[in-house]
Amino acid sequence: MGARMKGLVPLALVIAVLAFLYVEFALNFTFHWVTDGDLGIGLELPSSFHLVVPAAFVSWGMYFAAGGDGAALTKVGVGNVFGSVAALIMIFLAAATAGLPDFWGISLWVAIMAAVLVLLAGLGDWYFIPATFGAFASVVFWWLATGLDGWAENGGGVGNSVMALGDPATAGSGAFGGVLSTPYPWVFVNILVTLTIGVLLGVASQKLTAAVTPKART
Repeated sequence: MGARMKGLVPLALVIAVLAFLYVEFALNFTFHWVTDGDLGIGLELPSSFHLVVPAAFVSWGMYFAAGGDGAALTKVGVGNVFGSVAALIMIFLAAATAGLPDFWGISLWVAIMAAVLVLLAGLGDWYFIPATFGAFASVVFWWLATGLDGWAENGGGVGNSVMALGDPATAGSGAFGGVLSTPYPWVFVNILVTLTIGVLLGVASQKLTAAVTPKART
């Protein structure tokens, strides 16, 4: 066990450094540079464009789960697209059936899209089901967390979160005082971009670890 733990030290250190840099960048990007409109380079991005910090760790982990190599980059990159698009379609269909009782519309379309994502594995070995599920779940989670835009009345959009799901102190102002209440097309964009960053972090951590790991003596 000692030798195994020692062998993981370079990877652990590289991931720790990259995680620190990523989180610092992503949080500043979302809460300072975009929301304040101050990128410092004369460019102002849409206020609904955020980096969703946890999502990158999902695809980062999926990269290593898929093998941590060039094939893994393709598998997870494709999985991110398939899963995110499936979630976007689910949100659109759930919004169209919002009149169903309780959460039936959401539950129904989540079930159908989950089945579709599994069946698509028949396309070939390049299709990695865990990555598609991770991406799908990330989009759905962020849609739920930012106001169920399109499904709930007054959902999404800055200042229009679902009051029943919010803290009484911030009801009507959205997640984090309105900063993260997001229209669902932007939920899709934000998650897909962040998932892509996560895959690139996986590639970077693998290559940097290989570069700093001492070579075995022969």
